Amino acid sequence: MSLLWGAGSPPCWRVMITLEEKKLQGYKHKLLSFEKEEHKSQEVLEINPRGQLPAFKHGDNIINESTGACLYLENQFKSQGNKLIPDSPAEQALMYQRMMEGLTLIEKLNLVVFYDLVAPEGERHDSAEKRNRENLVAELQLWESYLGNVAAGSYLAGAFSLADVVVFPNIAYAFRYGLSAERYPKMAKYYSLLKDRPSIKTTWPQQWYQIAQRSETLKDL
Repeated sequence: MSLLWGAGSPPCWRVMITLEEKKLQGYKHKLLSFEKEEHKSQEVLEINPRGQLPAFKHGDNIINESTGACLYLENQFKSQGNKLIPDSPAEQALMYQRMMEGLTLIEKLNLVVFYDLVAPEGERHDSAEKRNRENLVAELQLWESYLGNVAAGSYLAGAFSLADVVVFPNIAYAFRYGLSAERYPKMAKYYSLLKDRPSIKTTWPQQWYQIAQRSETLKDL
């Protein structure tokens, strides 16, 4: 197995959490720099022609879409490590639903956090930025309501599952960018429940420890 990854990237992080949960430590991996645009290097393009991270290989099998990689790893190593897809049809349905909704959450987060990067200077508009922020607030409130329906000490679909693998990095990322724990107490409680889980703690983005001052991009949402 080999993984090309970028630090602080929720898609990369979710694959790394899955590898830890499935007891697949010892895989080859290489940290690349987004700032130096190493994700556009030939090394990455040979595996992922989109020039995105993660770039993941298992033998001759290539699967770069992070959610797909998580599903692949769980299905290939069902009996190894922790079970990440529940047996109950109701819990499994909820897991897949929250897992896929997690992709919407990160998309809306990125449109606010990286607005100046995704929108060329001549195409930036206050109205678009305001709309992105309003859409994100509505999304965050939806997740507050979801988590409000989760039993104390439980996870998104009952036991820890791929839903948490996909969603937790997005929520950690939101708090890293200044999201208010007071305004979103259910998300803050979920964050606190999971942040010390071994698979998450082991793969925690190291530069988040090294940068003392967190961003406050989301503090007013």
